Amino acid sequence: MTEKKILRALKGEILPTPPIWVMRQAGRYLPEYRATRAIAGDFLSLCYNPELAAEVTLQPIRRYGFDAAILFADILLLPQALGPKLWFETGEGPRMETTTTMVQVKALKSRSLIHETLSPVYETLKILARELPRETTLIGFAGAPWTVATYMIAGQGSKDQAKTHALKNTDRETFLALIDVISNATVDYLSEQVKAGAEVVKLFDSWAGSLKGADFEDFAVKPTARIITALRERHPGLPIIVFPREAGPNYIGFAQKTGADCVALDNLVTAEWGAANVQKDGCVQGNLAPKHMVTGGKTLVRETRAVVKAFRKGPHIFNLGHGITPDANPDNVALMIETIHSA
Repeated sequence: MTEKKILRALKGEILPTPPIWVMRQAGRYLPEYRATRAIAGDFLSLCYNPELAAEVTLQPIRRYGFDAAILFADILLLPQALGPKLWFETGEGPRMETTTTMVQVKALKSRSLIHETLSPVYETLKILARELPRETTLIGFAGAPWTVATYMIAGQGSKDQAKTHALKNTDRETFLALIDVISNATVDYLSEQVKAGAEVVKLFDSWAGSLKGADFEDFAVKPTARIITALRERHPGLPIIVFPREAGPNYIGFAQKTGADCVALDNLVTAEWGAANVQKDGCVQGNLAPKHMVTGGKTLVRETRAVVKAFRKGPHIFNLGHGITPDANPDNVALMIETIHSA
């Protein structure tokens, strides 16, 4: 059997048509997702129901034939498994019991105990490994330590991660201890995902852009490199995608420093810049602006072709520069795929 397109791109192969998937491709923009979510009742119940989580993961594959399916879950399931309470406020997003002292860090669960909470996630992957089309790659994921720490410290998302920066700067010992706990647990979590059927894993560092200077090296690069090294010791040859969102110039050299096979790019950098500065080190993923899934039309076609053209000379996985939004038009996703195939 011919190797899957995404696995070929991750090995550095330049393909005539890039493989395609979309971040948050299973989500509220799809009517079939909304129907399944209604059955589940709430978001966390959906995440922890293997049959329903597998169903929503499969929905965009059935509709669009993407080259990859990414596990339906949330980056906050891992910190929840470490002990802090997690809930979602309607219309406002996640809320989490905070972890801001050394006493609280030391009270977090042992990494060996997280799997009891996370076992439904592994079961979802097992279902997907059986049910996905043979040509579709199965991607597992986790949040990178810095981003997970921002939620654990602040108890919710924020625009500037001020509380996390404050702890980092005023109580370095506690902050480093928390990063260490998250890093170790992430290795175990992703390793179990691979055992359950994930063929590729991705690390989402959604708030990496707020790290500047030496902090970026210390808390975006080094923890990612540590996780990748540990995963490769357990699973030699495992393909790994990283997404240090809004890293800007720090995207340059990120793959070499961390050992990642592919760097996902946001849409604050141009595809031309990404090709010149990041793709020279290997596969890149991205980076059409998500807004085009809302607005569609000739602009969507033009910008999609521009991304394909910019990355044509190197290994490339087509994706958006961030997750698809709930107000996206499903027809625009179909138009994007049609445009890529005809570019």
